[in-house]
Amino acid sequence: MIITTGNAAADDWVKRAEELSAETGFKYIPRQSSSINKLIERSRDSVALVVLANGARLVRPGQPSIEYHPSMGYVRVKRIIKGDSDPMIEAAGMQSGDSVLDCTAGLGSDSLVFAVKAGSEGSVIALENSVDLAVLLKEGLAHYETGLEEVNQAMRRIKVKHGHHLEILRELPDKSVDIVYFDPMFREPLMDSAAINPLRDFANGEALQLESVQEAIRVARKSVVLKEKWGSPEFARLGFRMLERNHSKITYGVIILDNRK
Repeated sequence: MIITTGNAAADDWVKRAEELSAETGFKYIPRQSSSINKLIERSRDSVALVVLANGARLVRPGQPSIEYHPSMGYVRVKRIIKGDSDPMIEAAGMQSGDSVLDCTAGLGSDSLVFAVKAGSEGSVIALENSVDLAVLLKEGLAHYETGLEEVNQAMRRIKVKHGHHLEILRELPDKSVDIVYFDPMFREPLMDSAAINPLRDFANGEALQLESVQEAIRVARKSVVLKEKWGSPEFARLGFRMLERNHSKITYGVIILDNRK
């Protein structure tokens, strides 16, 4: 990966790009009116992280670019703020102040929903195995501005970590978070999902391992939650109780724990 800026880069964009380069170890290359594809070609790399005023964008030649955006997460958190329910929050049995480990963060839409519900007394750690997506998510959460300050603050509270969830789960103490959440790439893709399909070029597409679920059960105090397609055999294979759906192609499976003692 290389790091650069939008074409009409302001000084603060350049500063952010330089700081991100220093933090991640990826090379910063000034834009200097060159196209992103040319910068990538000259650097002999395959992808660029472009710092923008309101977040960041991943660019890979020949593939759709991915720009950080809270997507449907923003719609969902506005409902939560109004006091409406959310199926994921209900499945997890989540309360304000809870801690959540999102093992498959992607672009962090679900992490944002968890963070708004958790509030300032709770915590959300978002794990992402793809370093490209992890850097994009971290930069996006740090700088994206919505129209609601409560949502902006929730985004800033999310801690993004790069790494495979199984390796990180193995290192965590017993009963160290309230909720562990998995949203792996579906075994049978929803091909009409325009928001998800571009992620498949970056994200880890491996099936969720039973060992990961077992480690999650050890680490969680309240629940372990899996998001999948309605009727997916993954729920039974991994030991989750599939919940009823509400006119949706997806649903949640849950393992309720009594580990708070």
